Amino acid sequence: MFTLFFYSLKNAGLKVSLNEWLTLLEALDKGLAQSSLTGFYQLCRAVLIKTEADYDKFDSAFSFFFHGIGTEEDLPDMFWEWLNEDVRIRDINDRTVLDEYILELEELRRRFEERRLEQKERHDGGNYWIGTGGTSTMGHGGFNERGIRTGGDGRHSRALQIAGERNFKDFRQDRILDARQFQTAFRKLKQYTAHDDAAPTELDIDGTVAETGNKAGQLSLVWAKPRKNALKLLLLFDSDGSMLPYNRLCNKLFNAVSKSNHFRDLKIYYFHNCVYDYLYTTPFCRRGDWVGTDWLLANLDSEYRLIIVGDASMAPSELLRRGGSATMGLYNEVPGTEWMGKIRKRYEKSIWLNPIQSSYWDKAYGSATIQMLRDIFPMYELTIDGLDAAIKKLLNIR
Repeated sequence: MFTLFFYSLKNAGLKVSLNEWLTLLEALDKGLAQSSLTGFYQLCRAVLIKTEADYDKFDSAFSFFFHGIGTEEDLPDMFWEWLNEDVRIRDINDRTVLDEYILELEELRRRFEERRLEQKERHDGGNYWIGTGGTSTMGHGGFNERGIRTGGDGRHSRALQIAGERNFKDFRQDRILDARQFQTAFRKLKQYTAHDDAAPTELDIDGTVAETGNKAGQLSLVWAKPRKNALKLLLLFDSDGSMLPYNRLCNKLFNAVSKSNHFRDLKIYYFHNCVYDYLYTTPFCRRGDWVGTDWLLANLDSEYRLIIVGDASMAPSELLRRGGSATMGLYNEVPGTEWMGKIRKRYEKSIWLNPIQSSYWDKAYGSATIQMLRDIFPMYELTIDGLDAAIKKLLNIR
């Protein structure tokens, strides 16, 4: 059975080595799983999983493989119904019938099993049964600091439940990012250069070591001009319409970029569905709050790295036809595909970040336009892995 579990973990994409598996077997021989499925779950995760990003894969694999296996840790459903109903509030000073000695864990477990078999109804405020709000050593919401908490906010009674809750799904590498992860990713966008007009104020460690060696060990400090990030970034956001469900995500990305003060220059503009004659200066895309797209192409040189954020989903006419703009009162003489082609030609180092999961790109609404824009721009899913690959593309890292 353990061998099948090993292959189940491998099939789930977890990099479990044979050496790690043998270490797990050795730990089992030493009784570190405490003859408990929950203990086995915790031991496996401690020995086999190397990064929090893999916790969710492990939980899914564990829950699937051991599904249906009962353990002594389980309680009948009626217990959980009793324990998760409203707790009767008691005075914090009402601490009657506390044990006069500290109960050892094994004794607590023995008593817990006895109560589980004996108890036939819900109990509140008592000192013997598994209940709520009392001084019993079993239950929750009570006042015995030396017992087993069962139910309530802290309910984690069995390994399959712990695994099934998927508490670590937001740590996965293919999940949508949060603000901190955005900031971490954008710190990778660096292209250092030394400014000729700057004074040499930074210690050159390599130069100091080399010069000290040349002088037979006599310390000789070498100073260098400070390096600045020379990277210039142009960010274009699709705003409103089908992008409304992704507003919070785009706001996080915007805030992360805005707080990044290490770029040499940062320009942010907006468009609705597709870029035409104008790019807006605010996400509201109001008439007049814009700059001409031709002006931008003429004034922002090709050194800018370009990131476009949008779902690329629209009616094909918006991308292919003259007058295809969805904005009332604006008529585009040049089709959207031509504008996108101009932008791509101007900014060779450019990528498109799409908040739609890549597995839906060929079947979501607008799949036709998604494919058309993928033919123009390298497109990446707006996840940790996707953004990491996109940034490598911008920096030409293979």
